[in-house]
Amino acid sequence: MEPLAPLPHGIIIAATPLGNIYDASPRLRQALASATVIAAEDTRRARNLASALGVEITGQIISNFDHNESARVAQLLEHARTGQVVVVTDAGMPSVSDPGFPLVDAAHEAGIPVTCFPGPSAVPTALALSGLPVGKFAFDGFAPRKAGARRAWLESLRSETRAVCFFESPHRIAETLAQAAEILGETRRAAVCRELTKTYEEVRRGGLGELAAWAADGLRGEISVVIEGASGESELDLAELVALGLERVHAGEKVKTVAGELAATHGASKKELYDAIIAAK
Repeated sequence: MEPLAPLPHGIIIAATPLGNIYDASPRLRQALASATVIAAEDTRRARNLASALGVEITGQIISNFDHNESARVAQLLEHARTGQVVVVTDAGMPSVSDPGFPLVDAAHEAGIPVTCFPGPSAVPTALALSGLPVGKFAFDGFAPRKAGARRAWLESLRSETRAVCFFESPHRIAETLAQAAEILGETRRAAVCRELTKTYEEVRRGGLGELAAWAADGLRGEISVVIEGASGESELDLAELVALGLERVHAGEKVKTVAGELAATHGASKKELYDAIIAAK
């Protein structure tokens, strides 16, 4: 194997392990040991990472996190003109729902070289593990925190034919999955990926309704979710579903049962369909 080339000057985006230290690349080790500056989301974690890798940091470590990264841009660009600024986050690829974007954007505009030392990222890891069709996908970052914004976002996924990957907090995952099952249908397939590459890694697959019931008691750890894309086939609109529902209700079936089954089959909102059938009776 050829020896590593010297570090290039400019900005270096370097992926760090999600959990398993052995996922660190030789170039990450080199960057931590040799860079002029390390711009770290958490300086303590960067030092701990270097120590775990048996690397001694010789350059300056500068904090670069969500609330100060815009103010750091000019300082870091100045360092990058004559040396190397390595950008690392707590885990995974910088700028993918992590600090890094403002600096990379400004470096390109200033004509300062930018390169990447690729490596771990939760997004492609979750997509690969999901076992769902992910040839085309969208990444939506963290799911909206507020219920109203989350509902609007989930509504936008009704006809999305690409798989969708997103991150979620363990404190909100049960509510998000329940709302997704209501809006996208309980049978729409998904995968919940937890603690990727770590000791207690877990991937749970199933329909959104099944996953919502499983998560109801709470989950722990870092969570990534993949939802299968819509089939793309022509679906019945609400008026047509209501007409089908009324036929079954008039035949003696309960509205709740009919709305639930039709919503699951056609990827509709159970509540919306239930309300519409009641209004049409």
